[in-house]
Amino acid sequence: MTRGDVLLLGGGGFIGTALAARLQQSGQSVRILGRLQTSQTSHLAEALRGCRTVVHLACTTTPGVSATRPELELGNIELTSQLTALLQHQPETHLIFFSSGGTVYGNCGPEPVNEDAPLAPLSAHGEAKLLQESACEVLRAQGHAVTILRPSNAYGPGQTLKGGFGLVRTLLECSRQDMPLEIWGDGENVRDFIYIGDVVEAAARLIGLPKDSGTYNLSSGNGYSVNQVRDMVQRVCGRRLATTYRPARSVDVRRVVLDNARSKARLGWQPAVALEAGIANTWSWLQGQPNPQR
Repeated sequence: MTRGDVLLLGGGGFIGTALAARLQQSGQSVRILGRLQTSQTSHLAEALRGCRTVVHLACTTTPGVSATRPELELGNIELTSQLTALLQHQPETHLIFFSSGGTVYGNCGPEPVNEDAPLAPLSAHGEAKLLQESACEVLRAQGHAVTILRPSNAYGPGQTLKGGFGLVRTLLECSRQDMPLEIWGDGENVRDFIYIGDVVEAAARLIGLPKDSGTYNLSSGNGYSVNQVRDMVQRVCGRRLATTYRPARSVDVRRVVLDNARSKARLGWQPAVALEAGIANTWSWLQGQPNPQR
C-alpha cells in the first residue's frame, strides 16, 4: 500500500462494500481485509503498514446470534484488541470504529438519545461492542485519533439476506417470496433506520478528518415500530404480508431513537433519504437480483 490508503476491516460486508465503492469513485486508494483474513496478527500488521485510515467494520454476530452463545462475541473483542495494540505503533493512523447505536444504550431514557446517555446494553452483542469501544478509548487516551461511530439500523440496496438481521431486507424478501413473516413480540419495538447512502456519506466525510477523535450517533433521528415498517413495505410492494407474532426476546431493546445533532454539526451532514423512499429504492434493487430457490 501507499501512504494515505484507507483500510477497510470487514470491507466485504454490506457497509464496507458500499463505502469502498464511494471512496474509489472519489479517487482514494482502498484496501479491503475480510473478517477471516484478520485471524492472524501478522496479516493484520502487514495490512496496516503505511495506512492513513482504518475503518473497522468487522463483526461476525448479531444480538440474536449470540443471545444463547455469548462466547461467539470473543472473536470480535479479540480482533479489536489486536488492532488497537498494533495501532499503538502507528500514531499517525486514524481509527474509525463502527460500534452499534441500536444495542449499546439499552432501554434508555428520554429520546432522542444522545452520545452522553448512560450505556446499558441488554445483549451480549451490545456488551461486546462496549468492550471494543473501551479498547478504542484507551488508544484515544494515548493521543491517537480514534472515532467511534454508533450507527442505527442500516439498510438499502446491496444488503444480503441474513437470518435475524436486517428488518427491511427481511420484510422485502418475505414479500418477494410470498413467505409468512414472524415478528418477535407485539411489533411495537421502535428502531431508528438509516439508508446506506447516508451511512457512506458520513463515513467518507469522517475519513477526510484524520485528526478526529469524537463519538457520534449515526442515524435518521426518527423512530418507527416494526409494525410501521411492515406497513410501509406492504405499500411499496403492493401486497400484504401474513404475519405471526412470537414471544418477545429479552435481548431486544424496546425502543431507541438516536440524536444525530453531533454528527450533523461535526460533518455538515444530513440524512437525505426518508425510510419509505429508501424501502422503495431497496425494493427496486432487489427485483433485479436472482431469486433464490425456496
